[in-house]
Amino acid sequence: MTRLLLRLAVICGTVLVATAVWASAATAVTTPDAVTPDAVTPGAGDSRSISDPVAVAPPTAPTGATPPSPGTGVETAPPAVRFEVNGPNGTPASAIVVILAVTAISVAPALLLMTTSFTKIVVVLSLTRNALGLQSTPPSQVITGLALFLTLFVMGPVITQVNDLGVQPYLAGTLSLSDAFNAGVAPLRDFMLAHTRGEELALISKAADLPLPASRDAVPLTTLIPAFVLSELRSAFIIGFVVFLPFVIIDLVVSSALMSMGIMMLPPVVVSLPFKLLLFVMVDGWGLIITALVGSYR
Repeated sequence: MTRLLLRLAVICGTVLVATAVWASAATAVTTPDAVTPDAVTPGAGDSRSISDPVAVAPPTAPTGATPPSPGTGVETAPPAVRFEVNGPNGTPASAIVVILAVTAISVAPALLLMTTSFTKIVVVLSLTRNALGLQSTPPSQVITGLALFLTLFVMGPVITQVNDLGVQPYLAGTLSLSDAFNAGVAPLRDFMLAHTRGEELALISKAADLPLPASRDAVPLTTLIPAFVLSELRSAFIIGFVVFLPFVIIDLVVSSALMSMGIMMLPPVVVSLPFKLLLFVMVDGWGLIITALVGSYR
């Protein structure tokens, strides 16, 4: 390490010295002496004196150029570019539509996680994989993809209502942006209210030092969304507990059998895993779990 630092110091010093030498050499170069009028001798056939001014022809205007109008010494600035928010017939401009689309795509993951059934579905599927004793099978990509498509299946009617009530009227120019947002968020709000427990709403309101709303319809979105997520996590853990029970019983039975036979070096998970997979396949475990998840939103 010390040798490397010494080499770097030597290289840096060499570069600095070379730069200084080059700069001094550049400043030492002298330019040729300027020719003064006294040093110029006119020729024999030239009758003009050096002191005589040289006649310069006045510049001529280019052909086809329009002379500036008298009295105006400053050129006029070009007109400012105007950005139109609304297009023809009151519809939003294409630039506004593109900006809104990019914004929606950027916040779509947060909306998917916080305001739909994705949270509970992906948690239940992950708990099921852990209950089977499989750490990487199915892969996380498969679990996430299955949860995503199940979310689209569950949220299909809600997404259709949001599109019909908010998105399409705004694109057609019949609703303003604020009115379209209020109309489009109403179906999503009803969905979250239908699957949010009152205890979570009271908890979030108390944590934010807000008074309890007079009715469920008066709950603001800033309170409703975290309460909905807490309710989804509670439901997912309840389902995960029910899924874990039969597999825990299998692990206990296998562990007791191995200890009674004196087999201490064999991990119980190696023996119990085939029995858990066999039980899960025989009862159609994936079908039961997906049916329970989809049925919880009916």
